[in-house]
Amino acid sequence: MRLLLVNPRFPESFWSFKWAMETVLPRRKTVNPPLGLATLAALCPPSWTVSIVDENIESLPLEPDVDIVGICGMGVQFRRQRELLAFYRSRGYYVVAGGSYASLCPEQYAGLADTVVAGEAEYIWPQFCLDLEAGRPKALYQETGTVSLADSPVPRFDLLDVSRYQSMSLQFSRGCPFRCEFCDIIVMFGRKPRTKALEQVERELDALRLLGARNVFFVDDNLIGNKRLAKELLYFLRDYQERHGYRFQFGTEASLNLAHDKELLEAFRAAGMSWVFIGIESPDEASLREAQKMQNTHQDILASVRTVYSHGMDIFAGFIVGFDNDTVATFDRQYRFILNSGIQAAMIGLLTAAPKTPLYERLQREGRVIPDANASDNTKLGTNVIPKGMTYDEMVGGYRALYQRLFDDRGIAQRIKNKLRYLRDPVLPHRYGVREALPILGRFVWYGLLPGGARRIWYFLRSVPWHRPRLVQVAVEDWIVGLAMRDYIERHFRPALASSSSLERWSARLESALRRFRERGAVRVALAGGATGELVLAVRVRTLADGALFRRAARHLERVLRRSTSQVTLRLEELHDAHLPELDRLLQRLARYGDRIRIVLDEQLRNRVKVDSSVFYLALAVDG
Repeated sequence: MRLLLVNPRFPESFWSFKWAMETVLPRRKTVNPPLGLATLAALCPPSWTVSIVDENIESLPLEPDVDIVGICGMGVQFRRQRELLAFYRSRGYYVVAGGSYASLCPEQYAGLADTVVAGEAEYIWPQFCLDLEAGRPKALYQETGTVSLADSPVPRFDLLDVSRYQSMSLQFSRGCPFRCEFCDIIVMFGRKPRTKALEQVERELDALRLLGARNVFFVDDNLIGNKRLAKELLYFLRDYQERHGYRFQFGTEASLNLAHDKELLEAFRAAGMSWVFIGIESPDEASLREAQKMQNTHQDILASVRTVYSHGMDIFAGFIVGFDNDTVATFDRQYRFILNSGIQAAMIGLLTAAPKTPLYERLQREGRVIPDANASDNTKLGTNVIPKGMTYDEMVGGYRALYQRLFDDRGIAQRIKNKLRYLRDPVLPHRYGVREALPILGRFVWYGLLPGGARRIWYFLRSVPWHRPRLVQVAVEDWIVGLAMRDYIERHFRPALASSSSLERWSARLESALRRFRERGAVRVALAGGATGELVLAVRVRTLADGALFRRAARHLERVLRRSTSQVTLRLEELHDAHLPELDRLLQRLARYGDRIRIVLDEQLRNRVKVDSSVFYLALAVDG
């Protein structure tokens, strides 16, 4: 059997750090690899030939030489996953759907795939493989029991391009003992953490070390769900690091009660854990109690953050606005807390009710779930929750304004200064040697500092602790994080074109610019999507002279994308080979906005026109 495993592209979010990946960091394309697919590959029979394509770092093969295509997906990937399932199935491949969203909502996949794999894969995937080889695969394999992580193999890290990821992933435990109302983790993995043996972790680290990995992210939803076992892991990691010259920089996710256990904090530092993601959610105790996030109510949150800093670890944190207790005053309260905490990677989201969570069930009973609204990505300007303490528009507008305040130059600089008062002796990463570090610094100055002019340079110079050289690296990295998030805000949080008349003006300008090409039938300009904003260009290039339309269109399309949140569909119906370089130049110019550009290729062009689906949304719907 020949199996292709596909990780569909993620819609861009704050987690993408797109500006940093494309502009500053060498060769990195995305943050983390698809650990689930690498594990699935290791569960296949030895006789199978397995490959992995991650659409977040490389373009999809449209006609792979395989028998089976397996496509995973989180909720935020569901739209793309569904499209890929339909595309490959229509071309005669046996398609299998899996991933966290299929595990949470297998009913959503009815009729989309030949087989759906729902739940942890260690037992049901090998059974599927046996059934497929015997010619009797089932439509649904659903794990209903408890999986022992002792049966989880070393993932096939060798099938991943380590150099394209900012960090590699490793899992120690599944499950979380807490019961946050909005979280789907305990729905899928339960409240009793299960762990791998230390020998398993060692084998995985050895495999990563041989591949040259330096950064490792423990993807556990709460590494300290079982503190005793977490401490055993950390002491093991300390010894492993000592044996191998502190090869790795580690990061993970943990609950805020980490700050209350001095032994645990010291073990984190000794293991080389340089950063931790913590779900803080809100500085308002009433909102935390409402969400049943009781673990954050036992000690002053700001003091807890500073305690973690004092042990050398940086903090990434999640925040949520839109709880029933929240009002328009909440945004200023969040702003002041995040500023004082010094947290640069502050991932703020609108409260979103994921399917089958306690929050969803409660709001559904109350009639406060918006049908067909965004229920998977809380970093967009919309959600499926009707708030209680403010209007929906007040919530979305306050959310946009909060991010804009936090990520102006002053906000970035002030958070760095507030953090470095407490992060005095950091567990410094060993990501790059001098040969890599100097070009990174140069690109940061050229593409990050200088475009901000004298104001940004002034704030940068004031934020860097020049008298403490060990902290300069932390300050520069925080500026890179801050500018990456600012870039996302500038491209995605601009007010949408508010009316059909505004859209019509943009369309009219584009039509005027391309008039001579329209008259020859080389291009059509249309509107779609109503007030949400989508411009459609249908291109049919027949003559050599028509190639100039790509140059003419580029400037106007870039202006639309820069000044609004509009989507653009580029439909290529006919194209002369001589104009492929012109098309390439157009795409290069618009790549910064690639996640908002949908490219549709007629069937006869798919083998001639190469579109990087990791950059642009390459439409593959069966109906075109």
